[in-house]
Amino acid sequence: MEYYIKVEPDVNIFVEDLNPTGKKTILFIHGWPLSHKAYEYQFDKLPEMGYRCIGMDTRGFGASDKPWGGYSYDSLADDVRAVVETLKLQNFTLAGHSMGGATAIRYMARHHGYGVSKLALFGAAAPSLTMRPDFPYGLPKEAVTKLIEETYNDRPKMLRDFGDIFLFQYATQPLSDWFFQLGLEAAGWATAACATTFRDETLFSDLEKINVPTLILHGIHDKVCLFPLAEAMKNGIANSTLVPFENSGHGLFWEERDKFNEELTTFIEQ
Repeated sequence: MEYYIKVEPDVNIFVEDLNPTGKKTILFIHGWPLSHKAYEYQFDKLPEMGYRCIGMDTRGFGASDKPWGGYSYDSLADDVRAVVETLKLQNFTLAGHSMGGATAIRYMARHHGYGVSKLALFGAAAPSLTMRPDFPYGLPKEAVTKLIEETYNDRPKMLRDFGDIFLFQYATQPLSDWFFQLGLEAAGWATAACATTFRDETLFSDLEKINVPTLILHGIHDKVCLFPLAEAMKNGIANSTLVPFENSGHGLFWEERDKFNEELTTFIEQ
């Protein structure tokens, strides 16, 4: 099933709801600068295993509306809340990759984990994607600023360059082209605004407010959200488990898809 959910008077979020009668529900939030389609290799398998899988396109990306504003973590978390309320989701697993993981963390803190029974974070951009005086583990702030500048100057080239560091394992040219096309579906201004958010905002205090079992899956070769971020999340979130992916970069849900799907479903069934 596919439909739009109104999150603001003039903003509609695109949702794909696979196996709506499934035994347990997983709400997936994609990473920057992709769409819910990035989870294709989860949506191929998990619904047939009996899970209800819901993929939403973040505002500005995929098939969702692309307003000029509303790209802070607070606004993105509020969009998730609107989807949860509209679909009347309860006791579900909230799952997020990259910036989607950061959005999931903000949702847990800002909305007190409304409806969520478990949290799963994949290569999440938290607690800070960029290095700070008291947090030397992220990317240099200048590197993200360069991404923003390239988005405004030559977005297709920026997406190609970003795709080159997204995966650790070899990707065929057609697969690289597919990731590239997912990025092109976004609005340029939304791509830049979200990059500004994950450059400037932090989630250190949010981690302490998470009170549900949390699974952290992270590629040790991740060049976007470096592996020390996963260790910081593990230390900051009570009742959390970190599973390193030895043969993955940022795209662990594709690079080690079988292990990824097994770790996620085992966690949900615990």
